[in-house]
Amino acid sequence: MTDTRLIHNVGAGALEWLWAHRDGFQLEPEVDPEVGFLERFKPIGELAMICKVLFREGVAGSRQAQLARQLLDHAWRETLDGGRMLVRGQLTEPISPIPFEVYLPFKELGYSQPEVERAAALNHRLDSWVSFEATPTRRLGLSAFQRRFGLPPRPAEAELRDTTWLARTPEPWTVEGHIAYDVTHNVFHLTDWGENPDGLPPATADYLATWLPVWIDDWLDLERWDLLGELLVVDACLPRPTLDERAWEGFAAAQQPDGAMPALRTMPEGAPDEVFDIVYHPTLVAAYASVLATSRSLSRLAHAS
Repeated sequence: MTDTRLIHNVGAGALEWLWAHRDGFQLEPEVDPEVGFLERFKPIGELAMICKVLFREGVAGSRQAQLARQLLDHAWRETLDGGRMLVRGQLTEPISPIPFEVYLPFKELGYSQPEVERAAALNHRLDSWVSFEATPTRRLGLSAFQRRFGLPPRPAEAELRDTTWLARTPEPWTVEGHIAYDVTHNVFHLTDWGENPDGLPPATADYLATWLPVWIDDWLDLERWDLLGELLVVDACLPRPTLDERAWEGFAAAQQPDGAMPALRTMPEGAPDEVFDIVYHPTLVAAYASVLATSRSLSRLAHAS
């Protein structure tokens, strides 16, 4: 069984790096909307979601919890200007779901921006919201977010569960990078980011129990740390996680002394902002995988004693 301290230390180091590089979570207000003004919002939403998981699981040490709260406060006050940048983003692209997706974890953690909430309620009633083109997994996630926000999902989650690649349990050897990322997010949405492992349909859980260890081995051997981290999260979302020792030891060994996690093989070189854009996501994923796997490991130890 994997050493719980090793798993925990991965997340502790990742949060230290994220705090030290918090100014990397910045927006580009003057960028031409045609080149993706809202794309810079997504890292902030991912940060908020992972901090929410950290608080929910309750296994972080006092230093981790303090850094998570400081990161959230900094992102809300400094980067999002108290949520006003989300309002601006919604005005820039009125039907985009990104401001809503970014706002939700902040709202769940006690932050508030009434204008974003009014826009979400309005957009929810529009046919354009339901017609917004998205992959089945993304659409499932949007419906799950609507439910959590307190809106009736459009379409209903039950209508979407069987439309994804994972739900069809196809040939496991056809998985490649894009499919694998869809698989991981499918699991995140079905389990509410690990809160409800029973949200996985039994056939899906059985399929993952059989094939996830194979995929983890593959991406460990390829040293694709970003995707491996997400697969380790999926493992922790299963009713009976494996907490694979070889995978966690390899993952921890790839982490840099300052807590950064490379996306692929070794750390990239370049200007600090370019390196941040490559490294922030695998480092966030490392924090996410760590807190969820630590929680499952401690629960297993408690039941064994």
